[in-house]
Amino acid sequence: MPDTPSRKLRMAIVGVGNCASSLVQGIAYYRDKTPEDAVGLMNWEIGGFRPGDLEVAAAFDVDLRKVGKDVAEAIFEKPNNTTVFCERVPKTGVRVRMGRVLDGMADHFDGFPEDRRFLVSDQNEITREEVVAVLRDARVDVLVNYLPVGSEEATRFYAECALEARVAIVNCIPVFLASDPEFAARCEQAGVPIVGDDIKAQLGATITHRTLTDLFAKRGVTIDHTYQLNTGGNTDFANMLNRSRLASKKISKTEAVQSVASERMADEDIHVGPSDYVAWQNDNKVCFLRIEGRMFGDVPMNLELRLSVEDSPNSAGVSIDAIRCAALAAQRGLSGPVLAPSSFFMKHPPEQCTDDEAHRRTEAFVRGETRSS
Repeated sequence: MPDTPSRKLRMAIVGVGNCASSLVQGIAYYRDKTPEDAVGLMNWEIGGFRPGDLEVAAAFDVDLRKVGKDVAEAIFEKPNNTTVFCERVPKTGVRVRMGRVLDGMADHFDGFPEDRRFLVSDQNEITREEVVAVLRDARVDVLVNYLPVGSEEATRFYAECALEARVAIVNCIPVFLASDPEFAARCEQAGVPIVGDDIKAQLGATITHRTLTDLFAKRGVTIDHTYQLNTGGNTDFANMLNRSRLASKKISKTEAVQSVASERMADEDIHVGPSDYVAWQNDNKVCFLRIEGRMFGDVPMNLELRLSVEDSPNSAGVSIDAIRCAALAAQRGLSGPVLAPSSFFMKHPPEQCTDDEAHRRTEAFVRGETRSS
């Protein structure tokens, strides 16, 4: 029997950027769809929750163009520049609250045009006590972290608030929470399920790289060298021009590929990571991928691939399932890292496995055949 929700799935969104825009648009877009015409979803229903059952209960951002506005309006404000695929997003009745800046904005943004950078509000930043109160008063089920890459301090600030408020966490960025044994243990002690870390796109650069690397391993082809070079023009790519913010991101993306290779490659033989910011690409992400290897008889071969995707809808197609799995885990009384969904939906989960195996485990988790992973 499927798990039946007692009410709507109520989310708190941290960072009302492009990814949040695609998610909120998607909820509205699929609300009037049927399973037969709902193109682009991996799962129509998870734990009794359909896409239209998700609703925004709270939202936090630091940009003055978004703070104070209904979420349905804020998602279309600059510097957001993702594709608008659902122009009629109903008002949510939830206004974006001023969050905490901390390390959520790179210093080099000051030199960017206004429509390409964050304009930090001069309102008072929210306190931890206020965030916890908002999460409790709004009866939030899942907190979704969409902060910019490199926001280590800010991510941990909101994660601590979620622990205190006993709210499930979906960590979509490469700050290691679910994969940090100490924080994972604290989630378990607090009775808080977490799905993380660092969202895999629905069909993006890293999932494609993993799939090809796994294919090479299964077909007995040795990989000698590989790279993944990505360009884009959204605020995430602009933010990542500061290479000091990329340590966790590079680890996350590299380990996602290394974990499915037949043999671990030397550091100098693999390069996986963001490469450059191209403003006119906006939210379009272009990946250039090359794998060099040797097959039967030590004969050399190579593969080159170019992938172009709209980055944020690609992310939202996975987030919508990760959020529902986190809520399902909470309904079942689970706590700590939710291992199967984390392995399937995230680049840097607590336990790495092939995507085929992660998919099988996640489907079993959704069906209720196993309470944990």
